[in-house]
Amino acid sequence: QVHLVESGGGLVQAGGSLRLSCAASGRTFSNADMGWFRQAPGKEREFVASIRWGGVSTYYADSVKGRFTISSDNAKNTVNLQMNNLKPEDTAVYYCAAKWTAGTYDYWGQGTQVTVSS
Repeated sequence: QVHLVESGGGLVQAGGSLRLSCAASGRTFSNADMGWFRQAPGKEREFVASIRWGGVSTYYADSVKGRFTISSDNAKNTVNLQMNNLKPEDTAVYYCAAKWTAGTYDYWGQGTQVTVSS
């Protein structure tokens, strides 16, 4: 059974940094697309970043380009999101997700809270 577990969230001041991690287990992730999404109070869940596990291609929402970096570590079965120069509008619950085919993401983690103070 596929499990995705996020960690690394917390409280940080504007301009600070956090590193989120997603531990993946349950099947081979070598062909997976991995993504990070976030949902702020009262708003729809939105795309943040994605990566092909074990590949080079990465994609970012315009709002986080130049500040966030997504990466995968096959040896540790983790996908990470390095978040720098955080802004109050980055405050949200962050979720990692995985899929093996084109279309919507099939598996989701439980989420981790990121709060950025002014």
